[in-house]
Amino acid sequence: MMAADGHRGFLGALEPETAGALRSHGVARRFGRGTALFHERQMADRVMVVLSGTVKLSSVSEDGKEVLLALRGPGDLLGELGALDGRPRSANAIAVDDVEALVVPATDFRAFLGRHPDAALVIVEMLARRLRDADRKRVEFAAQDSMSRVAARIVELSERFGEERDGAMRIDLPISQEELAGWTGCSRDSVVKALQAMRGLGWIDTERRQITVHDLDAVRRRAV
Repeated sequence: MMAADGHRGFLGALEPETAGALRSHGVARRFGRGTALFHERQMADRVMVVLSGTVKLSSVSEDGKEVLLALRGPGDLLGELGALDGRPRSANAIAVDDVEALVVPATDFRAFLGRHPDAALVIVEMLARRLRDADRKRVEFAAQDSMSRVAARIVELSERFGEERDGAMRIDLPISQEELAGWTGCSRDSVVKALQAMRGLGWIDTERRQITVHDLDAVRRRAV
């Protein structure tokens, strides 16, 4: 299912013939929930395209805490930076749920880009969007309060991974409050208070590893 914001990812942005050429270079593999697709500081000998499921990208801070960096879903490309510049991987990639991914050797991927400049342009556009998103998050961390940051991530989850049900947006992802805290740059207590406030306003309901958004417009306004 396509995300609520129409997100297609790298694979969906390719022309059908180009996407078929990429698939011919790879092998589909399955990864169970909690399995690492790759580890931080590994040499990048392959790239992966998520075909189904959700992958979290995270890094370990100096004090040993896991910090959630991003979530990737169907169509998204993983590990492209290391494959292109030859440097070790900058994050861990862990399956949030059962994941199927197309695995392409880094040498084959570089050769594919050489033969398909349209795919290389898609990567440039994708990296530009990610850079803008990273800049936006840095501004959020500097200028916004905890509730605004949590609201912004709920909006992002709704748009990328939400499913409309009975007039509400349901997010079924096993993300803990600790992970949400790391993702927003807040303490766990601040995240708990922000979620409680939004529940009290009737904007959301939360269950174990599930968020239902009843008033996405209100959450979006609070995120600004």
